[in-house]
Amino acid sequence: MTHPSTWLATAVEIVRRAGEIQIERLGGNLQVRKKGAIDLVTAIDVEVERMGRAVIAERFPDHEVLAEELGNDPGGPPARCRWVFDPLDGTVNFAHGLPIFCSCLSLEVDRRPVVAAVYDPTRRELFTAERGAGAWLNDVPLRVSDTGSVLEAMLCTGFPYDVHANVHDLVGLFGAFVARARAVRRLGSAALDLCYLAAGRFDGFWEQRLHPWDMSAASLVVEEAGGRLSRFDGGAFDTHGDEIVASNGRIHDEMLRIIANRSSGSPGVGKEGAG
Repeated sequence: MTHPSTWLATAVEIVRRAGEIQIERLGGNLQVRKKGAIDLVTAIDVEVERMGRAVIAERFPDHEVLAEELGNDPGGPPARCRWVFDPLDGTVNFAHGLPIFCSCLSLEVDRRPVVAAVYDPTRRELFTAERGAGAWLNDVPLRVSDTGSVLEAMLCTGFPYDVHANVHDLVGLFGAFVARARAVRRLGSAALDLCYLAAGRFDGFWEQRLHPWDMSAASLVVEEAGGRLSRFDGGAFDTHGDEIVASNGRIHDEMLRIIANRSSGSPGVGKEGAG
């Protein structure tokens, strides 16, 4: 099997090339169309995905690609090695000219990410990770924060594209965290949210109804930076699930209690101790 450093070099090359395309096209004719009421796709999403698929097909013809825009039914049994690619995470931001977006790519072996690259071209920040070897920002090692309580924490979240149909539950949980945390932000790119957590800029993150390409690469960056991942109920995180709670580890259990209290309708949300 190919050495992980070769895989990581390919992931880095693809996301950097993606960033060049994104910056070149930003503010131009994006040929925006709708996949849903508020779910957008641009010609740049498709162009970048085709580029990434072509590179992978040339270098690793026996690998599969799972990506957002061009279909993902390979037929037959799944391959052990599968690249998980979001050509443009933060498409709505990009379409509106808001410079908070990235490209993210991981290679999963047996459904578990082993290398990852996330590139923000507007800040020239390259987040990378290799399982068991660490995570880096522009080759500087990453480590999550040591914040010890939600009261001291800067948190981040995102809303799914069906937010209009579930606004009460989503905003209710958002409010439960606002009532407890130092601050809560929503940036519009789950991959960058998670990478910022790995870099210690955020202390915790939660979101529902995500896809593998939203989480796979950045979740490995968090894990290798010393963070903790789970489902909303505290169960084991799976990149092919649809939800994530991520934290620096020290505030994780408290975040899970806030989610559980909100789910059960407990009136104690916002009143319980900050420990």
